[in-house]
Amino acid sequence: MSSLVRVQAPVEEIGVSYLRGFIPWIVFAVAGSWDWRWAAVAALLTGAALLLQDRRAGIPADAQVLEVSTVVYFAGLAVLAFAFPQSPLKTYDDVASFGWLALTAWGSLAGGRPFTLGIARRRTPPEYWERPEFLRINAIITAAWASSFTLLGLALAVCVLTGAPVWLTIACHVVGLAAPMVFTARYPARVQARLAAVAGSASASPSGPVSASA
Repeated sequence: MSSLVRVQAPVEEIGVSYLRGFIPWIVFAVAGSWDWRWAAVAALLTGAALLLQDRRAGIPADAQVLEVSTVVYFAGLAVLAFAFPQSPLKTYDDVASFGWLALTAWGSLAGGRPFTLGIARRRTPPEYWERPEFLRINAIITAAWASSFTLLGLALAVCVLTGAPVWLTIACHVVGLAAPMVFTARYPARVQARLAAVAGSASASPSGPVSASA
């Protein structure tokens, strides 16, 4: 039970923790409206700086799946953008970004190290990191993010192909990112409440006639 208590956190803390991991992607989204080539470079430098900061802080490599994936993606994108500035990928860079994030999330699940572990470990004592409850909760949360990335990437692809208005694209972003963030903030507390109810029911059910009459 105590391990589950350590996993949950206020919505504000969850938001800040996840926002940090997505800073390079936000940089790319903002700077990309001017020049996608330099936006990729700016995102790469931002991602590398965050990765280096975490390494210096002692964050283990297996807890930096998202950070490493981010650096690899923007390194490749920067090379491609400068080599082929008029590449069709320029039109679908948003779709490609969420497609890559989806691959990262699903891949981390397949590898048995959900990418949310790195974020959760920053607010959880080391003695809880290998607890089955901790790992299981992060696997489910990562699956929620992976599903959202996948659906968001598909929705944005449809928006591009159909020439959807900007407000619809923005709405897709908001819903696609807010939903898993809210789930991340609430799910651990739900698991804790369910287990507490089961434990309380078990302890309040004595053997004997009283139990049978109930």
